[in-house]
Amino acid sequence: MAFIKDTIEKLKQTSPAQTEFYQAVEEVLESIEPIIEERPKYREQAIIERLVEPERQIMFRVPWVDDNGQVQVNKGYRIEFNSALGPYKGGLRFHPSVNAGIIKFLGFEQIFKNALTGLPIGGGKGGANFDPKGKSDGEIMRFCQSFMTELHRHIGPNTDVPAGDIGVGTREIGYLFGQYKRIVNQFDGVLTGKASLWGGSHVRTEATGYGAVYFAQCLLGDNDESMKDKRCLVSGSGNVAIYAMEKLYELGATPVSCSDSNGTIYHKNGIDLDLVKRIKEQNHGRLEEYLETHSGAEYTKRQDYPEDGHCVWRYEADLAFPCATQNELTEKDAQALLENGCRYIIEGANMPCTQSAVDLFIENNAHYAPGKAANAGGVATSQLEMAQNASMLKWSFDEVDDKLQRIMRNIYRDCKRAAEEFDHPSNLALGANIAGFRKVADAMLQQGVV
Repeated sequence: MAFIKDTIEKLKQTSPAQTEFYQAVEEVLESIEPIIEERPKYREQAIIERLVEPERQIMFRVPWVDDNGQVQVNKGYRIEFNSALGPYKGGLRFHPSVNAGIIKFLGFEQIFKNALTGLPIGGGKGGANFDPKGKSDGEIMRFCQSFMTELHRHIGPNTDVPAGDIGVGTREIGYLFGQYKRIVNQFDGVLTGKASLWGGSHVRTEATGYGAVYFAQCLLGDNDESMKDKRCLVSGSGNVAIYAMEKLYELGATPVSCSDSNGTIYHKNGIDLDLVKRIKEQNHGRLEEYLETHSGAEYTKRQDYPEDGHCVWRYEADLAFPCATQNELTEKDAQALLENGCRYIIEGANMPCTQSAVDLFIENNAHYAPGKAANAGGVATSQLEMAQNASMLKWSFDEVDDKLQRIMRNIYRDCKRAAEEFDHPSNLALGANIAGFRKVADAMLQQGVV
């Protein structure tokens, strides 16, 4: 469709050098072509043109003082992308790779992910090119306080509710919330991912990983299979990967890999999850330490990865859960997975598969679950945290987990129905894009040109 190509070209002119953003937009627009043709009003009311431009883009400097008394300066972002369904909702990422294009890609994906949850939340994202690794608690606190000093004027419990993401866990959320409370003199649900002691929700830490596995469970069930005895490749070793592995073990599957920025562990007998938690959550260490306890495991350093991909995807398995970062699974990785008998690919991260990898999975009738559907458990539980804060209630772990399971089943059902409606019953990527887009686009039509 020429219209889609024209839209991408205009974005390249108005938002230069934002490769990941173009990739995300192109993937969605190509998928929703059938519904655009079916409903001319979307074109007439310029829904696409309005959708690909954020409602608001906020960029600011973040000055802070390190432990040596040296002033440091980072760049902060908050992209408030679309509020048709509710207040902006999306995480904050602190990582040196953060730039405007990364945040816009994440924010654009967040619109549809949040729509798929069926909950009243819009899409946004934010962060900074700050690296918490190697920083003291004092340095992280001072950075977070400076970041929130600017951000506070743009957010609120009914306006924009940030959460955590890469580099932003409970510690960072605590420092951010403390500064927000100090400035505005209010204790409200303006951030999610808070500690359970002061307004956080049970299951929030586990939610994205658990949710991805619940989605996979639905997909397997549709094919008369279960998780029992399945071998699973998992990338990453943050919350998403750790709690995906935890839920896989609970359901009788065996995760055999995980990774960090330095390398990959493969343990054919099954990853020692307690050890990984101790290394990553308690000691903030590196996975290479795993070999000190399990000398029989394989460790591949990052510099020894294949040039055309990542070694974590080169082992035999039934399911793959890319849970690290964007574009981590290449076309060559996809080919290796298929050749090794992997038929289920469940995205736990945001856009972890390159478009060529996705195309290969779909062409070969593999069961591919896109991140905007499969990893929506985190933001869904964030909204449940907002609901608890608003009502001054606290639900039990089991109550929240039950709600999460129901939300993931509904997301799967909606994606499946949309895929079937447009004659591609096995293409959940198309189904997720259409189901999410339709909710947002119809809300935009009903609210007029704003």
